[in-house]
Amino acid sequence: MTKSQSPIAELIRSKNPFAGNNIVTPSQIWGKSFPDVPSINAHASDAVFEAVNQIAQKQRQTVGITITAEKGLGKSHLISRIRHCLQAESSTLFVYISKYDNLNQIKYQFLQTTASSLRAFGSFPGVMQWQELAAALINQVKHWNYTPQQYIDIFPSWLNKHSHKAVDNLTNLVLQAKHYINNPYLVKAVLWTLSTEYAIYATHWLSGMELNQDKAEFMGLTNPKTEDRETESLTTVRQILDITSDYKVPVICFDELDTIDIDDNGFTTAQVVGNLAKDLYNNIKAGVLLLAMYPETWRDQVRSLPQAEAVMDRLVSEQANRQPLTLNYLNSDEVVAIVSQWLQEFYQENQQTPPHPLYPYEESQLKGLGKHRPTVRSLLKWCADNFQPPEDRPEPHPVEHAYKQKLVYLHKNLKKYWTNKTVIVEALKLNFATLVGETVEGVRLTEIAEIQASRADQGYIDFKIIGEENGQTVKIGVAVIQESRGKGIGAALNRLINYQKFDITRGCLVRSDGISATARRARKSVHELLRNKGGEWVLLREADLQPLLAILLVNNTYQQHGLSQEQIRDFIVTKKLAIENHLLRDILSDSSH
Repeated sequence: MTKSQSPIAELIRSKNPFAGNNIVTPSQIWGKSFPDVPSINAHASDAVFEAVNQIAQKQRQTVGITITAEKGLGKSHLISRIRHCLQAESSTLFVYISKYDNLNQIKYQFLQTTASSLRAFGSFPGVMQWQELAAALINQVKHWNYTPQQYIDIFPSWLNKHSHKAVDNLTNLVLQAKHYINNPYLVKAVLWTLSTEYAIYATHWLSGMELNQDKAEFMGLTNPKTEDRETESLTTVRQILDITSDYKVPVICFDELDTIDIDDNGFTTAQVVGNLAKDLYNNIKAGVLLLAMYPETWRDQVRSLPQAEAVMDRLVSEQANRQPLTLNYLNSDEVVAIVSQWLQEFYQENQQTPPHPLYPYEESQLKGLGKHRPTVRSLLKWCADNFQPPEDRPEPHPVEHAYKQKLVYLHKNLKKYWTNKTVIVEALKLNFATLVGETVEGVRLTEIAEIQASRADQGYIDFKIIGEENGQTVKIGVAVIQESRGKGIGAALNRLINYQKFDITRGCLVRSDGISATARRARKSVHELLRNKGGEWVLLREADLQPLLAILLVNNTYQQHGLSQEQIRDFIVTKKLAIENHLLRDILSDSSH
């Protein structure tokens, strides 16, 4: 077929609005985000908006909301929607944290993130949320009604006329009006944010960082003591939130909790943040605490915390049966709505009128996708892969139909395989085999090999991946451990840390669940693996495992589908099922890097 040379066809060949846009980044939480269809998972965003309204009307003080969803279902899309809707109403302070560099200093990091969030622009163009707070403080104590920008404009003349005493006088007025504030320097630093010259130093100090002595003395601020930083950070951030709550409802969002990083006490990111959220719930005057995580993170980590009942009561304080709100997979109508919204913006930006609103896709094609209940991420990836004029589109792969059938089956039956070590290992080995000869996460794979072990040691380490990394031979021993018994976990981990006996250079534990505090032998071994042996613990997630299992099920019944195993291997390679799978890439990555 001759390729069309129409302006729209050429536009589609040159620009792809879906390419590289299937993951929401922190910058899109704060700035311009993706096109949104507000009706999708409205139950979750509406719960946050209702909580904000209840607190604003003094019907509630603090509300905890936890949202669970599989990878790619749209947790960050939802948070972006919440942020932008709240920003338009100017009645909230939004704090967003998605990076946890040091779990042992989570309170200090939370202070830094809160300060950073307040540096973001709020309801007024070009005005930080810190400056909105400073203006609100002055308006209250002086009975004025100036905008933040008006204060910013007149601040230099105040300093020229009164020097730093202008800030001192305002600070004293605020302290007289707000007796609950026990840190006068905090108020002073907030007021200094109105100075274009000194705002950067004020926000630096508010982040818990030191100023040089000259700046600190002129601004009347005392530098924090490093040895008390973790304790003081939580006190400071509580005071910031309490001051803010006099004017706006704080909405504190914890995202990206699904890592297997642990602190010195053996608690994961979700557990450390869960405890922090519980402490905030108990001690701030008002606010909404919003947490987003995978279902298995809630089930296997939060629910296994010491005093888990107290934590869960606060993290789901407004939710039925103390269960998180769950996000839904997309249906056919929602698939059409999302694609239509993205294409409408795309064609408007490029001043083109398509033959129909869904061009170059067909409505029947998109509704067919919806029958498979895709995630937002997988839908956007499919759109990116298939964004081309109809005449350029290739024939579907012969394996595709069978693969999609298995995905639909696993959507309802994944639990059947979740603890089946044998099937999980088979899925991993099948997909890793297609990567031999490829370089992934810095490792050039040369072989997927069996572990040579005595009868007593068999079945603990499942296989090893042999390859080259930085010019050195690497042998990664992989152990899938889904059982719950501490004794069994300890026995497997005891083998996994014995690199010399099993001829491996790095051990990798694959597991979805936490390890009980009572399983001391297992916890000691996992500490040895992670801290002393350079090994890693890769979190097994349903969304990562599902495509690997789906293609395994097709492979196990390939003759029934009229397929060959060569076609299945080609499908894995062509569709990048293995090379882009987070689970496989995490196994290959060197945690020490």
